[in-house]
Amino acid sequence: MPESPTLHVHSAMADIPAAQWDECAGTENPFIHHAFLDAMERSGSATAKTGWLARHLVVRSGDGRILAAAPLYLKSHSYGEYVFDWTWAEAYEKAGGRYYPKLQCAIPFTPVTGTRLLTHPGEEPEPLRRLLAAGLVEVARQAGAGSIHVTFPTEEEYQSLGEQGFLQRLGCQYHWRNDGYGSFEDFLAALSSRKRKAIRKERDAIARQDITLTTLVGADVKARHWDVFHRFYQNVVDRKWGKAYVNRAFFEELSASSLGSKVVLVWAESDGLPLGAAFNMLGGDTLYGRTWGGGRQVEYLHFEACYYRAIDFAIAHGLARVEAGAQGEHKVSRGYLPTPTYSAHWIADPGFKTVVGRFLDHERPLVQDDIAEQEAAGPFRQHQI
Repeated sequence: MPESPTLHVHSAMADIPAAQWDECAGTENPFIHHAFLDAMERSGSATAKTGWLARHLVVRSGDGRILAAAPLYLKSHSYGEYVFDWTWAEAYEKAGGRYYPKLQCAIPFTPVTGTRLLTHPGEEPEPLRRLLAAGLVEVARQAGAGSIHVTFPTEEEYQSLGEQGFLQRLGCQYHWRNDGYGSFEDFLAALSSRKRKAIRKERDAIARQDITLTTLVGADVKARHWDVFHRFYQNVVDRKWGKAYVNRAFFEELSASSLGSKVVLVWAESDGLPLGAAFNMLGGDTLYGRTWGGGRQVEYLHFEACYYRAIDFAIAHGLARVEAGAQGEHKVSRGYLPTPTYSAHWIADPGFKTVVGRFLDHERPLVQDDIAEQEAAGPFRQHQI
């Protein structure tokens, strides 16, 4: 009789066989790959020191094979998550509770939808998802964590976790969808006249200046590019957030890893001097816009490098979509439409769980209505809505 699967907790991705992890992760989404998570840890970007203590959960068969896994961290704060629970923490602590530590099942600093409860393609997924969910709760109890937050899972995982008693939260991002366009002009032709003219105005403003934009892929991205990009990235962080989530070493680790070929960097310069760059990652059928870094302010350069060049790349490579990251209703007028995102939450305290559950029951239909309204008022010609 075969042995029952067993749960194991690992304090580093380096302790988990990369090939076995990636068999469960699949090939579509680069952020869930062993190499990406390992680069976060090796670089010192996601470690105990930065408040991301690895507690990766793995399900093994009797012969030691990985059947399922989940990227998991014990956290002492709520930075770098993009599904914000600051108000929950504040309310709970004002009531005399202790909100932290908590468990975060997520990709650090990466608001990208993807598998969080990884299962081997040769296995039935749902029983393993349930086993992982039970494992998350057990790890939380052993660690003294009062909550678990599974952020940006797939819709299927979201529904599965909801059936297992996790609270469900709905969010929104803005994604561009390729409707079989053969060129950027084909895409523009699908827009309303006003939106089409506005985009042409923005692109023309950049084209009239002495600015060169180049799309660098994989080995085209050198250490000197990362040196400049990280400095620019730090400039943006200093202006907006105050603290960089990832360090310079992360980009070096990423380029040197098996995911190096998936890096797409839109590079802008004038008179041989760098102006800014947009960092993207290439998935199976998606280009994921991650981070913008810039020096001196140039009007419309951010839109050109981050949004329009991403669309150019997606059309040229036959990709289905561009995901432009978190937030930004301004993206709708540029062809990026509202798209639901998901999270699932387990809260140990029954009373607090009830309070949060009521809030989420009220919030979800509001988010759904907002998505529908933005979609209806989108940039495309009326007959396409």
